[in-house]
Amino acid sequence: MFSRLILLLLLGFMPGVLAQALPELGDVSATAISPADEYRLGESIMREIRRDPAYFDDPEVADYVNSLGNRLVARSDASRQAFEFFVVRDPQINAFALPGGFIGIHTGLILAAQSESEVAGVVAHEIAHVTQRHIARMINQQNQSQLMSIAALAVAILAARSNSQIGEAAMAFGQAGVMQSQLNFSRDNEREADRVGLQLLEGAGFDPRGMAIFFERLQRATRIYEGGAPSYLRTHPLTFERIADIQNRIENLPYRQVPDSLDFQLVRAKLRAESDTPRDAVAFFEESLAERKFLSETASRYGLVASLMRTRDFERAQKEMAALRKTASPIIENLACRLADAAGRTADALRCYREGLRTYPGSRALFYGNAEQLLRAGQADAALKQVSTRIQAQPDDARLYGIQAQAYAELGNRLMQHRSQGEAYARSGQIGPAIEQLEIALKSGQGDFFQLSATEARLRELRKIRLEQERKR
Repeated sequence: MFSRLILLLLLGFMPGVLAQALPELGDVSATAISPADEYRLGESIMREIRRDPAYFDDPEVADYVNSLGNRLVARSDASRQAFEFFVVRDPQINAFALPGGFIGIHTGLILAAQSESEVAGVVAHEIAHVTQRHIARMINQQNQSQLMSIAALAVAILAARSNSQIGEAAMAFGQAGVMQSQLNFSRDNEREADRVGLQLLEGAGFDPRGMAIFFERLQRATRIYEGGAPSYLRTHPLTFERIADIQNRIENLPYRQVPDSLDFQLVRAKLRAESDTPRDAVAFFEESLAERKFLSETASRYGLVASLMRTRDFERAQKEMAALRKTASPIIENLACRLADAAGRTADALRCYREGLRTYPGSRALFYGNAEQLLRAGQADAALKQVSTRIQAQPDDARLYGIQAQAYAELGNRLMQHRSQGEAYARSGQIGPAIEQLEIALKSGQGDFFQLSATEARLRELRKIRLEQERKR
């Protein structure tokens, strides 16, 4: 899990080595780290995260957590602060904030939460760490000459929140005490994040008690976890005083019963269906439906269909889908289209995606699925036309360029294939691979004067960006 980041961390203890991987930001003991420096540092870490298999690049899950997060951010005073919320495929109960407004959420946390307000409470707490600039304060308090560079510290923040073995790795290098002192937020930081997070939670219309309930459950879990406290508690230490303070703050608030959104329940079911073995997942949802042990019958049925698809029991999955589609949702519609494709019913899948996009034109999952289905059906021209039109409206969507590259490959246009693939890499922050793709495109022997000129101009632009990145290290 995040093995490349852990390797970078360990190399970071060697003078000058980590500087080749992440930018140096100067002597923080003499000057405060700026928001621009924070963002640059966070984006550098995100380039590593996006290349890691644990990065859960699922459009439905990503859209949900960003919708949830931005709903909370809208209630804060940090109107100029950009946020990006992402999901890490990890069963541990955890969430973490990175410099620059990047907030990661483990799949284990979403599955462990028993209400949407509980997830929102944790996310609100992490947002508060960013808006109150706790990470910047923590970095500024360290003496860079005695400890690790800012870059190493940033990677450590991520690695410690993403991998419980990082403590063992650090101890092997005699750095366990240093790591602990640098990675833990102070008690004052935690109380401030609780206070600000509660304000965001209430302002966004969630149940503020969700934060207290979830933290209480984590506190109780320390008694039954074989490996000690859940990951979240190792970097966000809870005390009875903290929980009591949260409870005191919400005691006089009016009671608010907030129902979970359907998207929350469907996302949880999707994660559950994918995290267990296929047979175990089927058994779990069968039992929940038979004994009516569920928070949402629709979500449990969704999970059963998704699990049956993994066992390739398409006939039974289709029967369950007939009842499921009575509920209107782009997530359910996308599952129906995926089922038709998995069962080999190509015409039905194409029709499903086409009709689904008419009803839910803003669904990224349906759009990606439709374009990829067209490619599988041998309709590369149609896929290329649709994706190219979408790129004009969403020029920073790396996945669109990846699909565009596949379409060009099917059509035998190697120059445009590699150019599109280069843009896919560039949009995900991988400048080196992007440059390589454009160099391959120019050697393809294809393209007219205008296409070659545009590719050469873009290549010069990317090389300039890479040079600027190297100068800032």
